[in-house]
Amino acid sequence: MSELTLKNVVKRFGALEIIHGANLEVKDGEFVVFVGPSGCGKSTLLRMIAGLEDISDGEINIGGKIVNDVEPADRGIAMVFQSYALYPHMTVEENLSFGLRMNGNPKEDTNKRVKHAANILRINELMHRRPKQLSGGQRQRVAIGRAIVREPQVFLFDEPLSNLDAELRVQMRVEISRLHKQLGTTMIYVTHDQTEAMTLADKIVVLRAGNVEQIGAPLDLYDDPANQFVAGFVGSPKMNFLQAEVAEVTGDGVTVTLPSDRGVRLRLSLKDGVEVGMPVTLGIRPEHFVDAGQGDADLTVGIDVAEHLGNTSYVYASAGSGEQLIIERPESRTAGTRDSLTVGLSAKRIFLFDNAGKRLR
Repeated sequence: MSELTLKNVVKRFGALEIIHGANLEVKDGEFVVFVGPSGCGKSTLLRMIAGLEDISDGEINIGGKIVNDVEPADRGIAMVFQSYALYPHMTVEENLSFGLRMNGNPKEDTNKRVKHAANILRINELMHRRPKQLSGGQRQRVAIGRAIVREPQVFLFDEPLSNLDAELRVQMRVEISRLHKQLGTTMIYVTHDQTEAMTLADKIVVLRAGNVEQIGAPLDLYDDPANQFVAGFVGSPKMNFLQAEVAEVTGDGVTVTLPSDRGVRLRLSLKDGVEVGMPVTLGIRPEHFVDAGQGDADLTVGIDVAEHLGNTSYVYASAGSGEQLIIERPESRTAGTRDSLTVGLSAKRIFLFDNAGKRLR
């Protein structure tokens, strides 16, 4: 049993509260990712789960046991940090076995666990090398192996791929995902990279300024964000936002206009109450623009830069009111050869937010 539950967890440093009543349920074997901008509290929350930070209020339960006052070594967790923290004078095999040897674990069982970890991570040929003889990806595998040999209830990862180059990050993402499927152990992973969150997680926890903004499966957050912050944070490239105004309210819908782009009027379904003249924000993802004349309204933008990636192009453009937009144009090779571009807006692909960032539905 490796369920994890947080109930109204609060962290204060003096009078300053930085985690504001976090609640979370992690099922046995689930892969959960904490994601958010720098300073949002994700690493602090992870360190409280690990026992490296005391909690000010609330309750942390691991495997059916409240662990608020339990020492880190006795919580049944293993943590992998951003820094590999390997002993430079020891071989890979010695690094893997060190913790077990220091705890007096039987030699036969220690050797069995080390061999098992090496097989899982495919580092058998590295066992007699020292850290300076390893690449960054190999060192991170050894750091993960050191956690595996402990056979924990819960694995905790604190931005473990931050020190790797782009190609190795992709490779290690695949390795960690494969590891989770093979071990079936509960894993909690902290990152500021929403691409890592989307590709690794069974469940994502989006944090901002110490608050949990939304919890859900990656595609659920992508398709149905709770607010403008989540909508703008989840997805790469990020969602575009356009300032608009409510022009008409009738029945179960509204008509909105873009004040700076004459003639752009969109009819949207809406149940939440709004008033004529109310300022709102329209959200649309780069891939949801359609060809001119194929949507419910057309928008003409000025092209700043076009990036051609082969199978698709990203057009960086400016709307009439100055908002910066990213527009995906599949298989377009000519977008950067002209000064402007007209695209269609489809009402069913539009998200609507009020001035406070609340999602209007």
